[in-house]
Amino acid sequence: MVTSSSFILCSLLLCLVSSQVLATSSSQPKTLVIPVTKDSSTLQYTTQIKQRTPLVPIKLAIDVGGIFQWVDCESGYVSSSYRPVSCDSQICMASGSGACVTECYSPPRPGCNNNTCSHLPNNPFSNSGGGGEMASDTAVIQSTDGKTGSKAVAVPRVVFTCGSAWMLEGLSVGALGIAGLGRSEVSLPVQFASAFNIQKKIAICLSSSSSSNGVIFFGDSPYEFLPNVEVSKSLMYTPLILNPVSTAGSYFEGNPSTDYFINLTSIKINGNAVPLNPTFLNITDDNGGTKISTVNPTNNTPYTRVGPAVPIIDLVMHSSSVYWRIFGANSMVQVKEDVICLGFVDGGSNPRTSIVIGGYQLEDNLVQIDLEKERLGFSSSLLFKQTTCSNFNFTSSA
Repeated sequence: MVTSSSFILCSLLLCLVSSQVLATSSSQPKTLVIPVTKDSSTLQYTTQIKQRTPLVPIKLAIDVGGIFQWVDCESGYVSSSYRPVSCDSQICMASGSGACVTECYSPPRPGCNNNTCSHLPNNPFSNSGGGGEMASDTAVIQSTDGKTGSKAVAVPRVVFTCGSAWMLEGLSVGALGIAGLGRSEVSLPVQFASAFNIQKKIAICLSSSSSSNGVIFFGDSPYEFLPNVEVSKSLMYTPLILNPVSTAGSYFEGNPSTDYFINLTSIKINGNAVPLNPTFLNITDDNGGTKISTVNPTNNTPYTRVGPAVPIIDLVMHSSSVYWRIFGANSMVQVKEDVICLGFVDGGSNPRTSIVIGGYQLEDNLVQIDLEKERLGFSSSLLFKQTTCSNFNFTSSA
C-alpha cells in the first residue's frame, strides 16, 4: 500500500473538473445515456463509449463502485488528443493519488510520460491491479430527454487511468478496461455532470437478457421505458453511507471507499424478520455493511412475470416503511431444467463487506444514485409495471 501525499475534499473539485472537462455541444443536454449489455459468457455488464481522436469504440466492463475509468494503453493506443495529467495538477491531488512518475524509461507514448500523476487501476473480476499514469482524452456520449435517445455530444478531456494489457484477463472478450461509476471525483458520472452542468445522478437499469440492452442514465429523470412507464415517480429512497476506508483491491492509504453503501437494518422473508447479529449489518472497523455491485457474478433465470412463486424477501432500510422487495425473478436461479436454487452466495467466514446486492438482484430494477443528496433510490421489480430494463428507446425521435 502506498502512503497518500494528499487527498482533497470532494467539494473542492466542482470548478476544477468543469475546467478540465470541456463539453462541446450547441445546446447543453440535461441527461446522458449509455447502453448496457449482459455478457452471456462472463455474466459481466459492459458498455461501449467512443473515445480518442480519431474516435474509436471502446468496450468497457462496468464497475458501479469503481473509482475511475481505466483502459489498456499498451495495445495500440493512438490518439492526437491524449494528454497526460501532471503530478502537480489539482485534479491529480483530488483523485487521491499518492504517486508520481518522474521519469519513464521509454520513448513518450500513451501510458509512459515523465512527471505524470500515477494511480492504481484495478480489475475486480480477476482481483488484479497495478499502477498507471492518469491522462485525459476525447469521449463522445449520447444525450437523451429521458424518453428516447438524442444527439451525441463530445467531452474533449475525460480523465482516466492507463492500465496494462495483462490486466484485461478475466474481462469480457474485447473489453479494453473498466468504466468506474463510483463515489469519486474522477468517476465518469462526476465528470459528465461537471462537463454539462447536469445533476450528479446515475440511474442504472440492468437487463436480465443478454440479447437486449439495459441502460445507464447520467443526470436527472424522467427515466421512461416502453410502453410510457416513467419509473422515477415510484422510487423509494434511503441514505448513502460512507465507508471511510477503501474497499478496492488496491488503493492509497487514507482514501475512503468509492462503493455505494446503504443502511440495511433487517431482512424479512414473507414478513418475518431473519435473526441476524445487528453488528453484521453495520460498518465496524472498516468492515461489514451493505453495498451494491455490478461485479459479482450473476445467473439467468427463466420466469413468467416476477419469477418463481417463492416467498418474497424484503431488505429493510433506515425505516421500516422503506424496503427493497425482491421477488423470485431476482432471488431464484435455474441451474437445471428442473432445479432452481436461491441466488445468494455465501461470502465466507470473514467477508470485507457483509452483504453485497449484486447484479442479479439489480436486474430489471431501476436504481438511482443521487450524489448531491447522498441517497439511493430503488424501484423494486419493473416486471410489476409491465416493463423491463431493456425497454428504453435508444432511437432518436428527431
